[in-house]
Amino acid sequence: MFLARFTLSKFLPHRCLHKHICKMNQAYLRHLDDSEKFELTFQYVDPAAKIDRQFNFCRQVSESVNAFTQRVATNVEKVIKKKTKNQPQEAVQVAVSVNGSLVEDETVSCRDIFTRLNNNVTLSVCNKEFKVIINSPWISGVVLPSSILAGFPVYPMKFESVYTDKGVSEFRWFKSVDKKDWTLVGEGFVYETSNSDVGNFLKLSCLPKCGDVEGPVAEAVSSVKVEAGPGFCPFETRHQFTTEKCSGDTFRVVSYNILADLYCDSDFTREVLHPYCPPYALSIDYRKQIFIKEITGYNADIICLQEVDRKVYTYDLQPLFEQLNYDSDFCLKRGLVAEGVACFFDKNRFRKNSSFRLVLSDEISTNPLFADFFQKISENEQLSERILDRSSVLQVTVLEATDRNEVLVVGNTHLYFHPDADHIRLLQGAIIVRYLEDVLEELRKKFQKRVSLILCGDFNSVPECGIYQLYTTGKVQEDHVDFQSKPEESIQMPLRQSIPLKSACATPKYTNFTAGFADCLDYIYYEAPNFEVTQIVPFPSLEELTQHTALPSIVFPSDHIALISDLKWTQ
Repeated sequence: MFLARFTLSKFLPHRCLHKHICKMNQAYLRHLDDSEKFELTFQYVDPAAKIDRQFNFCRQVSESVNAFTQRVATNVEKVIKKKTKNQPQEAVQVAVSVNGSLVEDETVSCRDIFTRLNNNVTLSVCNKEFKVIINSPWISGVVLPSSILAGFPVYPMKFESVYTDKGVSEFRWFKSVDKKDWTLVGEGFVYETSNSDVGNFLKLSCLPKCGDVEGPVAEAVSSVKVEAGPGFCPFETRHQFTTEKCSGDTFRVVSYNILADLYCDSDFTREVLHPYCPPYALSIDYRKQIFIKEITGYNADIICLQEVDRKVYTYDLQPLFEQLNYDSDFCLKRGLVAEGVACFFDKNRFRKNSSFRLVLSDEISTNPLFADFFQKISENEQLSERILDRSSVLQVTVLEATDRNEVLVVGNTHLYFHPDADHIRLLQGAIIVRYLEDVLEELRKKFQKRVSLILCGDFNSVPECGIYQLYTTGKVQEDHVDFQSKPEESIQMPLRQSIPLKSACATPKYTNFTAGFADCLDYIYYEAPNFEVTQIVPFPSLEELTQHTALPSIVFPSDHIALISDLKWTQ
């Protein structure tokens, strides 16, 4: 009796055990369309000879089948000789058959047989036959988190595959105290841990599928045990207001600056900015468990996030929310900044029509729409240099409602943060709203539907600043105090905008709460005539915010607080 099984280690990060388990008598061949190489893997198991060995080959597709089988024979023969201590053995015979016919023509190349998906290929090794599965669903990399908290969702923090439909693939979760005896505890891409898992390792087993084709099962074992969670988190109180999804003419919007790891993982952050927060609770591997459970529990239809690390979007947010039936769009800031803004929306409620990324500093000097801004800004060299050096972006996602004749323009931004930059933020806010005016005008010409706007973000501006005044009253006078934020960069410029905006959550006392600063910086603006606010999810109490001095903390994953509001389309 012999078995076909293999373990693939070259894709394996050191912190996580990752192996594949093949079905009996199968070899797996992978060839990408643009590659001149192919990989073939099988495991030869012969209990009588005490052989249990994986064989991996990476060869040129231009190589002849004859040369390839000779290489396989040579490698297998070396293993047999080693196991049998050079005792006389029959010569190792390796052959390839295609559609039942033995390949004997020495001029036939591997490309001729291995790159044609309709070929039925068999590899024979010492009279043991392996069906060659060409480009089957294949998991090339899977990593479980380095921190797993009881009471929080766990999922692969890295999942890489080819020829795989993750939506139909099967995921099974197991736990074990010793990595020997495993108990099935859950199914699905995401597993909700519980206190009963504390002290256990977790194992994820995935059967990749694509249509009717299945690949080898891949398994990953955590390198850490499940730890006790932080206890009750204040967002769980807020979840009591969002237990159900919105429906009909109402939808829920979340805006949240989740605090990028880019700014959190430094000695300065740990020792100066947030010394009151334990270093482990500043780690992104810890914090993302908290904010993912928080965000998913809001049952939102539209989620606008700021300070999203590219790696967190790619390996955590996008894959996870995809499983929850959300589509998404991600916009990096300008230059080498590895964080940006992301918009997620429930595909049951909305479908994406289009999306745009506006780099404010690039547009102001090149887009005729902003010619008057640039002319005025250019009068002050210091101001011009500073504003053109900013990395801020505006993300615009145009959504069509799936169940009604409505188009929704969703803006998402994160403005410049510096304390002496009220004038920069005011100008950035004016540029944004003018661009959105233009977008709305064009879309209203295009669609025979009502087109409405919501604008979310971290504006780094308190309600007394000019942005709030510009958005909610439609104008700012040229002598507004914001223009004097840094006197040597001051200009005088009256600002106007025509969109009747209101703040969905009004002006809460705090949306940012650190030891050194606490105020309202974040907003969900909406086009007032087209919506009415049906719910504002209450904010955490001052007692909750100060329980661990300030934010972030072991129960608050960011220095900002999420804004959640339910909006209803007016008739």
